Parts: sequence; structure tokens; C-alpha cells
Amino acid sequence: MSGGNERIMKALKEVWRRAENSLCADCGKPDPDWASSTLGVFICLSCSGIHRNIPSISKVKSLKMDHWDDAQVQFLAKHGNAVTKAIYEAHIPIYYYQPTYNDCHVLREQWIRAKYERREFTEPGKHLPYSDGVKEGILWKRGRDSGQFLPRKFLLSEREGSLKYFTKQDAKEPKINVKIDVINATFQPMKIGNPNGLQITYLKDNKTRNIFVYHESGKEVVDWFNAIRSVQFHYLKVAFPIASDSEIKNRLTRNFLKEGYMEKTGPKQREAFKKRWFTLDHRRLMYFKDPLDAFAKGEVFVGSRENGYSVQKGLPSGTQGNFSWHYGLTIVTPDREYLFTCETETDQLDWITAFTSVIDQAMTPQEYASKCLDAVSFPS
Repeated sequence: MSGGNERIMKALKEVWRRAENSLCADCGKPDPDWASSTLGVFICLSCSGIHRNIPSISKVKSLKMDHWDDAQVQFLAKHGNAVTKAIYEAHIPIYYYQPTYNDCHVLREQWIRAKYERREFTEPGKHLPYSDGVKEGILWKRGRDSGQFLPRKFLLSEREGSLKYFTKQDAKEPKINVKIDVINATFQPMKIGNPNGLQITYLKDNKTRNIFVYHESGKEVVDWFNAIRSVQFHYLKVAFPIASDSEIKNRLTRNFLKEGYMEKTGPKQREAFKKRWFTLDHRRLMYFKDPLDAFAKGEVFVGSRENGYSVQKGLPSGTQGNFSWHYGLTIVTPDREYLFTCETETDQLDWITAFTSVIDQAMTPQEYASKCLDAVSFPS
């Protein structure tokens, strides 16, 4: 290696080692080993693939394998993640969802395109397609009984504080009219079988109802997602005027803590264990016969340790129900014990970790109220 190359590589490593560049500029993944020579950011391999698809904006190179010239290294040194973020992330609305490396591709891609390609956050007061307080359009919705995805008109309104959908374009009355404060939305590409799949969940008579939708355009479905968060944010600002913006942000849409198959038995604990799909949505544990069911077959409230809730590895001695999976866990509540089995030890430990994270949190007044209203639990 020539002396010039050695000097350039040494300078590159010095910039790379800066604390500001230790996480991917776009998703926060530790130890990024790629960079954009035109934007000046350090990024991970996954995000570099997205950058590569917008070559008019970003040229990416490996920090380990590619050749860097002196001018490119000087550009990185002048910029880096902190300087570039200050430009491209200067005016992000507080409700806008900023994805991490654990989020799905469409969220990360649209975040990157919003920043660098559309420059949505570089100017104060810029008009954004999800900030109008109203959004109307077509989403492909899965039929509750047929399982077919059909185009349906959706209408989101901040003034009415609701989300509606209509079975026909010219329909006068909506099929559903849901208040915005009981809605959750989370991307589910694997479950729905579409890279732009979005699960919209809401409470009806204190029971969870699922709607599964997608749009052919990744930008459009992410705009819907952030429009829901925008309307929720402004609704909650009015409903809770003394709450801080960060407190309200924490009450917007949320990802499920854990999903997957387990086996369950009934309340007598003598019935055969049955394989079911489980979703842990904070303190609400639901199970479904199929992951795409519209309604949960049963739900149970998961409270805090100080209120008598706990999770234990294994099943009680003498459990009589027949089960095919052998990695058990028990949820203890003030009313009864719930018994589950997992297919693998990894699944068992992941579920225990998820339940523990909920049980270790103190309950809020709203959660106490929710528990009082929650009369549903797992049937046999």
C-alpha cells in the first residue's frame, strides 16, 4: 500500500471512529461500515441498499472494501452524521415515526426517501402529505370472512377524531366509524403477505378488532400511517392539555411486544393444549385461531408485579392437559393461572422476557380503569 493510501485510510478511520458516527444515521444500528460519499453519513449495510436505489441523491461505498480518495474522505470529515442530521432532520414533526433497524423495509425506505430525496424535514412549516388533519383514499382491505383483499375507501378526519371506511365509493354511511384514540396501527408485512401490509387495530366494546390493509405504493401506506399518528397527536393534545409532547408521543401507535404461536389449555387445566396465535399488545394478551382473524378468541389483562401478576418458567407440577410442545410457561394473575407451551426454548425465553417487561412496569390510572372494564379472558 502506498504512503498516500495509508494516509487516506488513517484519515478515514479517524472520521469513522467519531462517536457521532458509531450508529447508522438512518436506523441507529451499531457499528455502521458503509457511508454515502455524497451525503456524508455513515450507514449500515441494510440502509446502504436503500441508498443505492436513489443514486441521484446518494453514492454509497463500503468503508472496509472500497477505495476512498482524499476528496471523499475530506467530505466525510466535514460532514458526518451529526452535521448531516442537523440539515436533513431539522424539522421532523413530533408525531412522525422514525424507524429503527428492527422495523420493516417499507418504513425504513420511506424514512430515508423522506429525508434525502423529498427533503421533507429541511424547512420549517413545510406542507407534508400527512399533516393536513384529513386523509381520504383507497386501501386494499382483507375481507373478514372471504379473506380476499378488495379496494375500500378510507377517510381519516382530525375534526371528527375518527377513521372510517366505506364498502363502496359512493356509500353514504361508513362500514365502521372508529374514534382515533382507540386505534393502533403497526406494519405487518410477513403476517399479511405484502411488503406494505398494515394492521389497524381498534377497541370495540372493549374487545380488539383487527383490519388488515395494504397499498401498492410504499409512500402512500406510510403516509397513511403517519397521518393516523398526526391526528392522534392533535386529538390527545386537546384531550390532555397539560401533558407534554413527549408524553403524548408515547401514547401514539405502538408495535406489539411479541407475537407468535404457543399452545394453551383451558381454565380447568385438564383440557388438551391447542396451538393458537398470540399477540401481546402491552397489557393486553390476545389469542387467535389464525393470525389474520378479525377478532380475538380470548383476551387477558396482564397487570403489574405489585398487583399480584408474575410469569414463571415451566408448568405447575401435575398439569394434566396433553401438549406436544415441551417448553412451558405460566402467567400468574390474582384470579387464576394461565398455562402455555412453546415449540422451542428460544420462544419460551422470548415470551418470558416480553411478559416480564410488562409485569415489571407500574400500572397507570388508565390501565387500572381498563382492567376494571376488561371482562374478557381466555375461554376453554
